Formats: sequence, structure tokens, C-alpha cells
Amino acid sequence: MRETRYGAPHVTPAVLTMHWRQQTLVHWRYPPEAVQGLLPPGLLVDVFDGAAWVSLTPFVMRSVTALRCPLPPPVFLETNLRTYARLPDGRRGLWFFSLDVANPLMLAARAIGIPYHLAALSMESRAYEVGYSGQRRYGDASYRLRVREGAPVTQPDPLDDWLTHRWAAFSRRAGRLWLTPVEHEPWPLRRGTVLELSQTLTRSAKLPDPDSDVLVHTSPGVGPVRMGLPRLAG
Repeated sequence: MRETRYGAPHVTPAVLTMHWRQQTLVHWRYPPEAVQGLLPPGLLVDVFDGAAWVSLTPFVMRSVTALRCPLPPPVFLETNLRTYARLPDGRRGLWFFSLDVANPLMLAARAIGIPYHLAALSMESRAYEVGYSGQRRYGDASYRLRVREGAPVTQPDPLDDWLTHRWAAFSRRAGRLWLTPVEHEPWPLRRGTVLELSQTLTRSAKLPDPDSDVLVHTSPGVGPVRMGLPRLAG
């Protein structure tokens, strides 16, 4: 597959296109074995300096189209809990423990093994602070997050790149592992500081509770984001 100048695959045809806006990424270190046990057969936990990472990522979805047909509503919220994984041949991507979304149309992605959940989500922003909250419609998974945006990341370090340069999403359907290619420009990043954080999403995903040592990025977003056809990963 042809790649863009920044290393992402050039996705064609695009099944879904969208814009991701007002994104926050809260990252926790985990022991690799705590994450590996929750991944499907054939998928390996990816590590940086010996640690696995799990990220809570709330954001705004805008202008979603499926095969060039706009999906209503034009703006809605989504929150993901993800980790970083790779195939035995070295291909790297994301594995989603959960995707909470305010738009019921997105639940159709369950057909390809993407674990969407309907949730009540909210966001508020003022000056350099942004807050998010979510409550899953079924079950007790919820979170509250408030962060302060910091300085722009003008020279991303290797961990910044490792956490944000991911051009594939893995899923499991019908007993097989699938890979969906993703194309977008690199994230414009800022540092961030957690002002408030309470959540049960990691516990709902059967992960140990994370410690309080977090790394935070914020971003105004990227777009258009192009997602291709899922294909067998093996």
C-alpha cells in the first residue's frame, strides 16, 4: 500500500471519513502482562521502554460520512479506551477496549468487532481548560476528566510519536483478527495537566486500576480522517 509523506497508509477507497476535534489523550503505563492477557490470540502488546500503555481519549466527531453519504448528526461526542498492539510481523496499531459514543448510528461498527457502547457524553471548554464526562447507558462505566492545556509540542519526543503515530485499528470478528487502515495528518499536540479525573472505564475493561502518574496530550484535532476496508490481519 502506498504511504503518505508522514508514514500513514494512503487509504483508498475510504469507507468512512470524519474530523476529530478537541481531543485529549490521557496515557497510563501498565505492566505488559496486564494488557497482553486481554488481547485476542494473534495480537501482541506493544511496549515502549518495557511498559505497555493504555489511553483514555475523549473527543468531538464532526462531519462523518459513510461512502460519501453524511451521517447525522453533524457533531457528536466519543470517548475511547485503547491500548497499543502489534502483529507478529511488526505491523502496529490500536486495540480498543471500549468506544463510548453519543450517536447510536455508530453502533453499526459492532458488525466488524468494534466494541461501541451508547453513552451520555458531555464536554465544556473555556480558555485553556477543557472538561469531559461520560456515563454508559448500560452498565456503570463512567468518567469525569478536566485538563489544562499547556505548551505546544514543537519537537515531539520518541514517546509522543509512539503514542500518536498509529495508522491501523485491530478488531476481532468471527474468530479472526482484522485490521482497518487509518489515514490522517500528524496530530498537532500540546502538553496537558490533569485537574480532575475519576473513571471506571479501565475497571470495566478488566484492567487493574491505573496509578496517578499520567502523561497528557491535548490537540485541536485532525481531519479529514479516512478509514479503509477492514482486511484479515493474518
